[in-house]
Amino acid sequence: MSRGNQRDKDRERAQKAASAGKNKNTQSGTAFARTKEEQAAIMRAKQQAAEAKKTGAK
Repeated sequence: MSRGNQRDKDRERAQKAASAGKNKNTQSGTAFARTKEEQAAIMRAKQQAAEAKKTGAK
C-alpha cells in the first residue's frame, strides 16, 4: 500500500511543479503589444530571407 501513496504524492508534486511554470502575462498592454510587434518583425525578416534563398537557389 505504501507504493500507492507514494505514487499519489509524486503525482501531486509533479502537478504542482508543472503549474508553477505556467505564469500569466505580466507585461502591460503597451509593452505586450510592442513585444508582439517586434517578434512579428523578426519573423517577417526570417520569412523574407527564406523566400530570397528559395528563389535564388532555383
